[in-house]
Amino acid sequence: MIDGLIEFIFPFTIFLFGYITNGSSFPQPLNKNEEYELIEKSKVGDLEARNILIERNLRLVAHVVKKYKSVNMDPEDLISIGTIGLIKAVTTFDNNKGIRLATYAAKCIENEILMTLRSDKKLKNEISLHEPLGTDKEGNSIYLIDIIKYECEEVIGRLDKEQKIDILNKIWDKTLQKREKTIIEMRYGIRNNDHKTQREIAKQLGISRSYVSRIEKKALKKLYDALLNYERSDIKEV
Repeated sequence: MIDGLIEFIFPFTIFLFGYITNGSSFPQPLNKNEEYELIEKSKVGDLEARNILIERNLRLVAHVVKKYKSVNMDPEDLISIGTIGLIKAVTTFDNNKGIRLATYAAKCIENEILMTLRSDKKLKNEISLHEPLGTDKEGNSIYLIDIIKYECEEVIGRLDKEQKIDILNKIWDKTLQKREKTIIEMRYGIRNNDHKTQREIAKQLGISRSYVSRIEKKALKKLYDALLNYERSDIKEV
């Protein structure tokens, strides 16, 4: 279970923060100088800078998702998946790439959606961790495995493996109620890597999809706040 927590809970809690605070319109995009400064801060572990980069680029998710509006998937699921791609892009981007974040992020967002669609078509085994996402400034290929590895290492930062496990378990156990844990586990495949849509969860639990959505957002916001408080206070016990 802990491997799933490391890979999914951290990025999804950040995703929720951007998603629920967006409101009816997207924030204005950053100018080149603002973007450069925030990326440099994010690279050294500034969570606020990373969150701003995510929030101010949410319009990219909406833009890419429009291309897939005809696919057989809930729009909210597509937005969630696209936001994961945006988070990966923000986490792994470097100003030395020689391109703007938006160009790199759009590719990561689309790749995340395509991977999920392939999985839904039961072609999951054909998705390779060594599938190229693009190239860096020097023309070297950027692979999915590099993004996943970098993301996990960057999110947890200076903590060693034992500390990661201890912190994540404590936050998970103390922050969420039983039903919240159940829905997050089902939604993001934490126990068995079997990701379910909100509609599937609602049917299995005998509740409405809108209720599942409310519980999911509330649970992820609680996790986000707990994790952010930990990072800011730099304490070892939760």
